[in-house]
Amino acid sequence: MPQKVRIALDAMGGDVGASVVIPGAAISLSRHPDTEFLLFGDRASIDAQLCRHPAMKAVSRVFHTDVAVRMDDKPSQALRRGRKTSSMWLAIDAVKKGEADVAISAGNTGALMAMARFNLRMLPGIDRPAIAAVWPTARGDSVVLDLGATIGGDGHHLMRLAVMGSAMASVLFDLDRPTVGLLNIGVEEVKGGEEIREAAELLRAMNLPQLEYIGFVEGDSIGKGAADVIVTEGFSGNIALKTAEGTARQISEFLRNAMAQTWRSRIGYLFARSAFRLLRDKLDPNKSNGGVLLGLQGIVVKSHGGTDAEGFAYAVDVGYEMVHYDLLTKINQMLNREGSALAPTAQEAVS
Repeated sequence: MPQKVRIALDAMGGDVGASVVIPGAAISLSRHPDTEFLLFGDRASIDAQLCRHPAMKAVSRVFHTDVAVRMDDKPSQALRRGRKTSSMWLAIDAVKKGEADVAISAGNTGALMAMARFNLRMLPGIDRPAIAAVWPTARGDSVVLDLGATIGGDGHHLMRLAVMGSAMASVLFDLDRPTVGLLNIGVEEVKGGEEIREAAELLRAMNLPQLEYIGFVEGDSIGKGAADVIVTEGFSGNIALKTAEGTARQISEFLRNAMAQTWRSRIGYLFARSAFRLLRDKLDPNKSNGGVLLGLQGIVVKSHGGTDAEGFAYAVDVGYEMVHYDLLTKINQMLNREGSALAPTAQEAVS
């Protein structure tokens, strides 16, 4: 691990840019004082925020650009308009040049994935990146991927997600052989599309030493913590993520309304508010903010675009931990150990 963790921030990314990015990074800095920041974006906006956070200002370097990727830009548009000039590209490029250890952005997901893939390139044997995040469950935490980096994929793609996800889980959770489940519409072997059944056959036949494949899991099993790693393609993974976040907010709203209805419920809340505070914290989506783009030759973290400063701080924490635990090196080692499993198929090699 380097003496200082150097974090490149897209200060223009997200719904409001620097007014969330800088305060959020300052919160994370208070938790991880061995951090330095490279801030890419409009200097005037960044400096206005840094004046309010002197500790953050002392460990930051500002690189001016007035080009920002819009949240509604298509990936192709973002590459045309923002290649080599936008705050998002420059943050990623700092990782490529070795000036930063990790890049973090709350900007356009599709643009971030396209720029990261174009600039950093993919790891050998990996054809597409995946967004992986730590998901709170009833029995602890699980790694879930892909949460929306790419749509669709065959059995070999899902198998590679399983290998990368298990590598991440083994490092973060200190597990020798994480359990892996494939998200499906049922646990029976005959259910699901051809690609997920193919992935199941591959994982069973390969019997990889670094993961334990446990079979299909249904959507309600994610929250139960049925496996250390839950694998799915990006379309269904993103739906599962947004559904879980919406449900958490809905439950919180139901509880607030119920506690305010009668004087008895208000009194009951006073006696149980510590328990309700713990529940609220557990249900807060901001505390699970920060998805890692796996499969790249560099570390990139995606934050929710509409998060607040506290939520962005958690994304910065994720980036810090990825570097602190030398995750990229350890994932590379695990992938190389199973090089034959990750080699492109004949069809992929031709394409």
